[in-house]
Amino acid sequence: MSGRHAHMGMSVTISAAAEQDAEQIFRLQYLCFQSEAALYGNYRIDPLVQTLDSVREEVAQDCVFVARLGDEIVGSVHGRITEEGAAAIGKLCVHPRLQGHGIGARLLKAAESALAGERGARTFRLHAGHRSESNLSLYSKVGYQRVGTSRGADGVPMIVLEKQAETYATTA
Repeated sequence: MSGRHAHMGMSVTISAAAEQDAEQIFRLQYLCFQSEAALYGNYRIDPLVQTLDSVREEVAQDCVFVARLGDEIVGSVHGRITEEGAAAIGKLCVHPRLQGHGIGARLLKAAESALAGERGARTFRLHAGHRSESNLSLYSKVGYQRVGTSRGADGVPMIVLEKQAETYATTA
């Protein structure tokens, strides 16, 4: 068992999403967010109602990273700069069979450094559902602080988390 896990961690690579990845990202989001929807009894959450065209658009315009295991996309994250210059990071998902290997943290790091480095983000902002324990613990582990709450367009109460981008300036 442990041998298999070591192999997986090694062979998962993180890279910027390409146009031809949109379909796999679309399917992966659908798969991953089913369990999130079930947590809240709400199947209208954004990643589940998003169209393939909309995913294509995000890949083209925004900051989208994917985790690959061979040719398969097993994780993705989406980031964009908001009007006030903060970076909104969301739709972090990792294939259910590969969760717990640190892939989510690696995706977050890739998105953060691209948003800070290439797009000048000063602050990173995330939203997490109040019942999404695994996400919340990951975010606090990588330095996010809870700054408030909001309600998604879908009515789900969300916890807003933020992190300053200063740390990247020194390493650049």
